[in-house]
Amino acid sequence: MQIEYDALIKNKTWHLIPPQKGINVIGSKWVYKIKRKADGSLDRYKARLVAKGFKQRYGLDYEDTFSPVVKAATIRTVLSIAVSRGWSLRQLDVHNAFLHGILEEEVYMQQPPGFVERGKENYICKLDKALYGLKQAPRAWYSRLSTKLVDLGFKPSRVDTSLFIFNRGGITMYVLVYVDDIIVASSTDQATSALLKDLQKDFALKDLGDLHYFLGIEVKKVRNGIVLTQHKYANDLLKKTGMVDCKPMSTPLSTSEKLSLHEGSLLGPDDATQYRSIVGALQYLTLTRPDIAFPVNKVCQFLHAPTTVHWAAVKRILRYIKQCTQLGLNIHRSMSTLVSAFSDADWAGNVDDRKSTGGFAVFIGSNLVSWSARKQATVSRSSTESEYKAMANATAELMWVQTLLRELGVKSPQAAKLWCDNLGAKYLSANPVFH
Repeated sequence: MQIEYDALIKNKTWHLIPPQKGINVIGSKWVYKIKRKADGSLDRYKARLVAKGFKQRYGLDYEDTFSPVVKAATIRTVLSIAVSRGWSLRQLDVHNAFLHGILEEEVYMQQPPGFVERGKENYICKLDKALYGLKQAPRAWYSRLSTKLVDLGFKPSRVDTSLFIFNRGGITMYVLVYVDDIIVASSTDQATSALLKDLQKDFALKDLGDLHYFLGIEVKKVRNGIVLTQHKYANDLLKKTGMVDCKPMSTPLSTSEKLSLHEGSLLGPDDATQYRSIVGALQYLTLTRPDIAFPVNKVCQFLHAPTTVHWAAVKRILRYIKQCTQLGLNIHRSMSTLVSAFSDADWAGNVDDRKSTGGFAVFIGSNLVSWSARKQATVSRSSTESEYKAMANATAELMWVQTLLRELGVKSPQAAKLWCDNLGAKYLSANPVFH
């Protein structure tokens, strides 16, 4: 706590002023957390001062709050390019990231519990910089970091505003920003070191070395590339649900099972809350596990009213994860930069509203970078129509990936390849009358 408080004072986060009438003064509290390494061992104990932002009033204490974070598909695309070119991948961490954001609004806070200044017990803190818990803290931090990167010669990407690109003098660098976790892919180690020195002038940065563990994803180097896994995250999820010793299953969902809104009895309030929590955790697991994207999409459709049948389906997914917790996404060297996709649809798969589920998988060369399994917005009257809609969604993602590659300066064939197993949809898409 003392270290955290000293960092706040050194950063000039606030200054004390006498109390005034007619201002909104929010409170604060200390939050304690145990940080662990990728293998689950203890890293450090952490204390953080958090403002009670839920007491802020819109228009008075804050306005804009949105802060963009990098897309998972962008991360996989950049990693694919870096591995194929043999570039270095470094990981940076920002200490007390939100404290670097400069506030544009006037925000007042009570003095931290246990650190009230003697002789000024009635004084309040006027915040000069952002603090964790404030509604506008993420926006203020992103604004400060993006401004600094632009000053250093980086250009923000148009397709993903959390990706910054530097290309000058034969040196290319990509910077991926996810709040306070930063990944740097560079053509030379010297450029990364120079960037680190420039950023350390304004921010308290920590160089974590080669990319190995970020956002709960473990990065393991293999012979011809890297493997992205969520082994620790999957094991923690099994522990949370009490299914560490469950019987494993070889498939996550039965091919003949059709989940319905009206099957089974409704779960109680506590069980329904647990259902939503576990399904949300499974959604995050799909960052490196496209094999469970379809079944997770199915159980996500019943979050508003889960039943015992839906809970059984979730447990089957967990049993499947039990037998392959170390399964991950392999990103290897690929000489090809052709963008290709596979598209498919499950016609009228939902027994309640007869809507179809469409899905696609997008590759750069032989590396899988993006995938999706999502229920379509409208009812299709034929399998051809549902497949055609799935192809349209896959085409949109193909064009997005191609635009991203152009921004990254990667040359790829102008015409992408789209694979579909429905002849009717293929003929329909090839007929210019329908376009």
